[in-house]
Amino acid sequence: MVATLFRGDAVGMVQRVIQAAAVLAAALAASVPATPAGLAAPKVDVPGELDAPRTGVLGGLAAPEAGVPGGLAAPEAGVLGGPAAPRAGVPGGPAGSVPVVPVWRGCGHGLECAKLSVPVDWARPRGRRTEIDLARMPARDPYGSLGPLVVSTGSGPVIQGVRARPDAVSELARWFDVVFVETRGIGDHGSAATVRCSVPQPDPRRLQLTPGAATWRAYARDNAAYDRSCRIAAGPAYAGLTSWQVAHDLDAVRAALGQPRLRYFGNAYGSVYGQAYLELYPRRVERMYLEGVPDHGQTSVGRRLIAHARAAERQLAAFRAWCAGRMGCPLGGDDAVKVLDGLLERAPLAAGPGRRVDGREVVVAVLAGLVPQRWPELAGALAAAEAGDASGLAAMAAPGQPVAPAMVTRALHCHDFMPVVPGYRRFLAMESRLRTIAPRVGWLTGRHEVGRCLGIGGRPGWPPRTGALGVDGLVTAGRGGDGPSAAARRCEGAPAAARGGAASPGAARGGADAGCRSASRAGKGPAVLVGIGRLDTESPASGAARVAGRIPGAAVLWHGDGHGAYLQQGAAKLRATCLRSRVHDFLVNGTPPRARTRCPGELTVPLR
Repeated sequence: MVATLFRGDAVGMVQRVIQAAAVLAAALAASVPATPAGLAAPKVDVPGELDAPRTGVLGGLAAPEAGVPGGLAAPEAGVLGGPAAPRAGVPGGPAGSVPVVPVWRGCGHGLECAKLSVPVDWARPRGRRTEIDLARMPARDPYGSLGPLVVSTGSGPVIQGVRARPDAVSELARWFDVVFVETRGIGDHGSAATVRCSVPQPDPRRLQLTPGAATWRAYARDNAAYDRSCRIAAGPAYAGLTSWQVAHDLDAVRAALGQPRLRYFGNAYGSVYGQAYLELYPRRVERMYLEGVPDHGQTSVGRRLIAHARAAERQLAAFRAWCAGRMGCPLGGDDAVKVLDGLLERAPLAAGPGRRVDGREVVVAVLAGLVPQRWPELAGALAAAEAGDASGLAAMAAPGQPVAPAMVTRALHCHDFMPVVPGYRRFLAMESRLRTIAPRVGWLTGRHEVGRCLGIGGRPGWPPRTGALGVDGLVTAGRGGDGPSAAARRCEGAPAAARGGAASPGAARGGADAGCRSASRAGKGPAVLVGIGRLDTESPASGAARVAGRIPGAAVLWHGDGHGAYLQQGAAKLRATCLRSRVHDFLVNGTPPRARTRCPGELTVPLR
């Protein structure tokens, strides 16, 4: 046991001794009839404290349903430490529970992994429980670490993504212990936390390629079957698949890490969790960077569809400009949009022996190719189609092959964004309007957006809502509570190192003084930075700008790339880019970009 707890550096050694002591203290507290003050085990009749597992519940987790693969399993022995006494000045979890100290263990690829038990429903903290996977990329210099930075890269497998593309996030370990949090129902490779839906998700391109009520109904049945299989596989934990619940999980992670406030990086769907956290715990935010931001405050399905349609049309214009300015573009000197218009007029097009491509397939192919990384492929396919061979466009338009088991990501999206899907006739009226707004390609995006949730029920639900999200550091500083001023007062008299001087060993792993260092940096500028990509079609820039406008005092950083630009630049080994440099300056020093800062499109440069 000693060998697994100690990492070899002095800071890691000290931290793990503390964790082991906390586990031992909890075990002793449970084994003796009377305990000294300050070490008493949690009382089950005190609201918000951890209670013992109920009858029929394994380790606080709902038992998996018989014969259902991927059901929830009992926690592994030794995965979680016992309840630890909360550190001075550290607010408890969302329900006021005593934070549990995760036990980190090496799990390959330079990562350390742990699990955290959380309630299925934070509105009923004493009810059934589930678990989430955590991974930590330790700071390169443990003595100089600024503490933990919690990261969610989206709704897909976060930890597996980091294993596959560590360069996307590894630069953050120059300053932080980077802690990756998996979404409920999604886990690391082989994890019991993963929900495996036995029915694959249907591809929304089916609706785009084949119009008609019959296709609409068949697709809805297939999507409903997928959703049912997720409900069966998840069991009771399915009721927790909303960002409202995940935001509470984030706060439990913050408390488990011993931090008075959360330092967070949310990409794509991870930024939805950030929005939920700002709504629930605005005064527990130290710094937060959100990128690829879906607008959870947009209550109108129609307006959401219009935003996506316009974003696709803008992307087409960007592709046209890229090809016109690039030497060697397969279209030569031809205007890409005029080539597209000509192909649509000539459709159907020959695509090999016995195969023809109609106008809808051409549009679907162009939509698939509008991601900047696929621009060269799209240009080549358009050029070949103009020359008489549309097989390249046909390949780009083909729906993906169903994959089982599937993940719960689509169900989570629908519970957060679109609990009520328009009926077929109403949607046709909406699509007619989209044709007038985005007549070339954008109009067809509506079927993709609606298709994701067609046939999926609206419960559980965290429907879109309007209103302000959180408060900025300057406003919070004057309101006490868990805000910066209160935290700063708790640090009065702390050593100089704890107040922001030279890093101390205790701060390297989130020690007690790390909270004081965090407090000393808060209240000096915006708490939230929102990155907005002008070429983002998955999370349109207009929606991201609205989200930023709902966060008082938020700083905004516009850039010329698309969805997930920070991560993609890192994976491409682009280091000192305009975007990444400014994000790092904000997360490390709290310095926001200057007003009207515009970063160029740096992912498209290698394509030229």
